[in-house]
Amino acid sequence: MADDKFPGWHGTTIIGVRKGGRVVVAGDGQVSLGQTVIKGTARKVRRLSPGGRDVVCGFAGSTADAFTLLERLEKKLEAAPGQLARACVELAKDWRTDKYLRNLEAMLIVTDGTELFVLTGAGDVLEPEHGIAAIGSGGNYALAAARALMETDLDAEAIARKAMAIAADICVYTNGNLTVEAIGG
Repeated sequence: MADDKFPGWHGTTIIGVRKGGRVVVAGDGQVSLGQTVIKGTARKVRRLSPGGRDVVCGFAGSTADAFTLLERLEKKLEAAPGQLARACVELAKDWRTDKYLRNLEAMLIVTDGTELFVLTGAGDVLEPEHGIAAIGSGGNYALAAARALMETDLDAEAIARKAMAIAADICVYTNGNLTVEAIGG
């Protein structure tokens, strides 16, 4: 099928919420091809333990591309134990400059329970404002909902779950089948 006729893969929302010394990463399970839901139970949030130190990652985009990036991140973390920012910057540099990696289509949210980053193929390592990061088709809906909920007494996990529920109600490429991983606090 020609690229101009290919309907494109859609369908994920990932959010990271930092509050009260704890970070929660939540992701839905939907994968869509055009207007069709291909799978509703995909698991796009993972816990890595390079060198015995936990890191939680969520990804949006191509699954194979994301797994390639997660493997590379794990190697960077093994080379720089306990230095998430350094490992993320090194991965972003490789992602941006390597001829093979440059073509990978995915975004990552990464946290060690203290730091929270969004990594993109454009070479970005972004530390989000307000302790909230969101990516994917419904990312902006989840981000807006979470920002509004930060002023409440809800903890990080409750905020992430409610924000994802709101995104799932609005975005046709997001469902309510969540994978949630917490770290820190």
